[in-house]
Parts: sequence; C-alpha cells; structure tokens
Amino acid sequence: MRDLLLTHGYFLFEDPKERQIMKPYAPLGILYLCSHLRGKGFDVDVFDTTFSARDVLFNFLRTEKPSVLGIYANLMTRSNVIAILAVAREAGWKTVVGGPEPGAYTLEYLQAGADFVVAGEGELTMEELLQALRDGETDFSKVAGLAFFDQDGKMCQMPPRGQIENLDEQPWPARDAIDIQRYVETWRTHHGSGSINFITARGCPFRCNWCSHQVFGQSHRRRDPVRVVDEVEWLLNRYSPDMIWVSDDVFTINHAWMRSYANEMRRRSLRIPFECISRADRLNAEMLDLLAELGCFRIWIGSESGSQRILDAMDRGVKIEQVQNAVRMSRERGIQSGMFLMWGYEGEELEDIEATVKHVSTSRPDIFFTTVSYPIKGTPYYKRIADRLVQLEPWAKTSDRELTIKGRHTKRFYAYADKLLRDEVARARMLQDTHTNDLENLTILEQSIQESRAGLHSTYHEVEQ
Repeated sequence: MRDLLLTHGYFLFEDPKERQIMKPYAPLGILYLCSHLRGKGFDVDVFDTTFSARDVLFNFLRTEKPSVLGIYANLMTRSNVIAILAVAREAGWKTVVGGPEPGAYTLEYLQAGADFVVAGEGELTMEELLQALRDGETDFSKVAGLAFFDQDGKMCQMPPRGQIENLDEQPWPARDAIDIQRYVETWRTHHGSGSINFITARGCPFRCNWCSHQVFGQSHRRRDPVRVVDEVEWLLNRYSPDMIWVSDDVFTINHAWMRSYANEMRRRSLRIPFECISRADRLNAEMLDLLAELGCFRIWIGSESGSQRILDAMDRGVKIEQVQNAVRMSRERGIQSGMFLMWGYEGEELEDIEATVKHVSTSRPDIFFTTVSYPIKGTPYYKRIADRLVQLEPWAKTSDRELTIKGRHTKRFYAYADKLLRDEVARARMLQDTHTNDLENLTILEQSIQESRAGLHSTYHEVEQ
C-alpha cells in the first residue's frame, strides 16, 4: 500500500500568465522529499500537477485508495492547495501541508483541512510522521517540526527541527517520479532551448527583511562540488537539455566553492549554458570570469531600488555602486544581466523613485522586472506594517500579494512609476545606440516621459484606505 502521495498546487495550463510565459521547472522540493522517503523504505508516489488539471487530480483522489497526501504550498498556490485539501479530506486522505507558506499560516492551514503542517525542511519530519502513522500512533507530540490539532481541537506546535547538516548524504531528487523530459521539451517548443533545473545548496544567510526564510532559515549549506558535477553530468547525458537553471537563492556566495566547481567542470570538459541568481556584493571580476567560462549567459541580480536609503531600510547589505559595477562587468564578459526591482517599500518617496529610474537607465541591464512590494507573513517587513494591512478577499482565495497597505500610494501611482522607468530606459538605450537617428520616436518618448512624471506628481497624494 502506498504510504504517501506528494503533490503541489501549480497548474500551468490553468494560469493565463503562466501559459503566456511557458517556463516550467520541476518541483525539486517534493522530489527531494520523495527520494529521501523512498530511501527509508516508504512507498511514495508523486502526482505532478504542472501539466495536469485540478479536475484530474480531484478524480484521482476520489478514486484511489486513500493514504497520506502531502501537499507543497507556496505564496501563489494557496487557493489551489485549499481546494485540494477539501477534496482529499472528503475522500478520506490524511493530509499534510508544507513548503514556504504553511509555517507562517499554521493555524489557517489546519483550519482549512490539513491534519498536519510541517514547518522547515520536510525530510526528517515526514520520515518520523510516516513511521508513527505506520505504527498506529495517535500521539505526535514527539515529532519536531510538526503542528496539528489535539483531540480537544487545540493547536499543538512542536519545537522546530534542526536542519540536515550534510546535504551530500541526501539522495538526488526523484526525477524518475515525474516526466522531466516534458519540462525540457516544453521549454524547447516555446523558447527554442530545452531547460532543466538543479540546486547546489540550501538556504540564504542574508537578512533582507522582506524575504521569507520559512523553510531553510538563514542557513547556507553547500553540497560537495564534485558531487554536484556528478549530477550535472548525469542530467546532460540523461535529458540532453540545451541550458540549465541553477535554482540556488544566491549561486556565487562561496567563492572557494565556485573555484572547485569550475575546476571539476573543466576537468571533465563540461560546459552548458545556464542562468542563475546572485548578489552584487558576491560578484567580482574573478567570479564573473568563472561564470562566463562555465557558460553563464544570464545572471539575475537583486537590485530592488536605486535609492541607497531604501536599500539600507531593507537591510539589503548592498551598495548601488556594487549593482552598477556587477551589471557593467557582466556586459563586458558577454553575460546578460537581469534585475529585480521593487516599488512601494516602506518610506519610499518621489526622490527614491527618481533614483531608481536613474539607476536602471545608467546600469542598462538587459532585462528588468518590477513589482509593488508585498509583505510576506513571518518577515520583519510584515511585522513592521502588520497593523496597516487590509485583507480584501477571504484568506483562502487570495495571497499575501493581494494585501493592501493603508496609507501607501495607489496602484495608479505605481503604474506611472513603472511607465516612467520603462520610457526612461528606452530613451537611454536609444541614445546609447550610435546607429540610431530616430528623432521622431525619441520625441514621442520624451513626451511620454513628461506625461508619466506629471502623472506621478498628480497621484502622489492618493493613498490606499
């Protein structure tokens, strides 16, 4: 009999934005959980929802012999996970939720139908829980990292569990449990290059106060570089991807590790185009040379703001000049740069927005994405503004991204900020191109910039109620 069925709440074809992007990656978290538990003698399957549909999963849960259902939940899949919980409970499954969000909303997930909530890394907690269930235990108070309702309906939150110290003792993710090749081919069909993902480490030691550390805390644990290259070589031989996504929070944290990894890739004559995320303060000429040698074609750099005052308020620990230098050095080595930017952080004023516009226009990253800041429960940022948060929709049907912050500028204001940024960057690129002599479009851009700046000023006093 199956001990555990693992699933998640991401349905690619049911999300219009995701259908437009079409860049899915395998859910490594539950694949790591699957391989660990299989190695401990449990019968574990994965129902990968990425290419499936809610009704297909619901029918499966209603027709299969119920056992334990483990569901990975994150910020964006909350409503789907709640729906899965309802169907599973009705069909007789014992339900467990884990992932980045449930640890911050333990009571809410239990009230929504979860029998158990796992906080932090799931491997060891799930191993103990499954063994207890297999043994017919009804007292789960000795399972660290677990939360549940007792017989009186009172929530019991067990002490946190320590993290896995040696990641090299963990098996690779159970990629055989799902159709990895379909991920590669989906990328290839829609973007011309098939892609696959892997991780070299767990956790991030930095303290950006808007960022969640629910699963791995503020730790940083690295796998042995030689064993990582073993996995890379196997992935290339098994799935023949055209590129790779290194899914680490910050790939270049440990420079000594990067040197060892590059040496081993060089020794085996391995090279594959890839993209990754880093921080400007963990990039220098040596690291960027190594990244270029290894095949890095794009590096994502968290910039967040062009205002040093706002970066300091975020506890980013990065200087504006470091970001600009990282983008410049990447460009010099033929590596594209991507930049993440955030509007609306607490205390941001017009001069901070103008500083961000100037920063991006000066840096000239190849790609940049903007978002309006949103507080994730459990973070210092959330705690700081908790008394001003407004829940517009029922919790189960929304996410932390839809929370409104009383007194903050309106969506109209940030739409003008976005338009100003994009127009100014387009203008800077046009002026940088010495072969361009398009005075007509330059004039149109100048007019649009003036309109955006006027819109910013005219909506400055509009705030959320």
